[in-house]
Amino acid sequence: MMSRNVRIKDLPLRERPRERLMQIGAESLDNIDLLAILLRTGLRGSSAIHLSEQLMRQFGSLQRLAKASLEELRKVPGVGPDKSVSLKAAFTLAQRMAREIQMESPLLDTPDRIADVLREDARMRDVEHFQVVLLNTRRKLIRIVNITQGTLDSVLIHPREVFRAAVEYRASALVLTHNHPSGDPDPSDSDIRVTRDLIRAGKILKIEVLDHIIMGQASEGRSRDFISLRELGYFNQ
Repeated sequence: MMSRNVRIKDLPLRERPRERLMQIGAESLDNIDLLAILLRTGLRGSSAIHLSEQLMRQFGSLQRLAKASLEELRKVPGVGPDKSVSLKAAFTLAQRMAREIQMESPLLDTPDRIADVLREDARMRDVEHFQVVLLNTRRKLIRIVNITQGTLDSVLIHPREVFRAAVEYRASALVLTHNHPSGDPDPSDSDIRVTRDLIRAGKILKIEVLDHIIMGQASEGRSRDFISLRELGYFNQ
C-alpha cells in the first residue's frame, strides 16, 4: 500500500502516464500506459498500471478488450462498474470516429485504402458481415451499406440486395467486402462463387464491381490483414 504522504510528482516517471503523455505525446505511450490513464480514477499511478497489465493479460489484445461486455469487464478484480463504463465508452468513441472518417468521402482507389476505412469496424465483428462500399465516378466514398451477416453463401447474398443499394445511392461502382472473424482472410470457395456471380450481375446493370476485400488479421506469414480478390486474379477469369 502506498503511503498517503507520497506525492504523484515524486513517483517514478513510469508510474505517471498522464505526465508522460503531456511531456512526450500520446503516440509515444504504449497500450498499458493509455489504459492506465483511463483507469486512474481512484487509483495511484502504479495501481492503474498494474490493473492495465492485468486486463491485457486476461484479454490478450485491445481488439478482444474492446469486444468485452460490461459484465466481462466487471469480473476483472479492480475494474468495477465505473471503470468498465469508462473503457466501454472509450472504445465506442473510437469506433464512432472510424465511422465518421468513412463519411468524409475519401478516395478509395486501392485495396489498401479501402481496408483502412473498413479496419476498425471489422475488428469489432464476431461474425461475418457482408457489406458493399459504394463509390462515385471519381472513386470517392458515397456510403458503406450492410447487406447481411453470417456465413457468406450465394443463397444469402442475392444480387438484388447488393445492387439495390447501388442504384438507390447512384453509385457508379462498388467494392464487395466482408470479414473473417477467424483472422484468416483467404477466400473460401463460396466467397469466390459469390464474387463471380456479382461481377456478372454488375456487368448487366452497368455498375462495375471493382474488388472484393476480405478483412482478417495480419500474421507472421502475412503482413497485411486483408486480401483483395482482384489482386489474386479472380476478376480476370
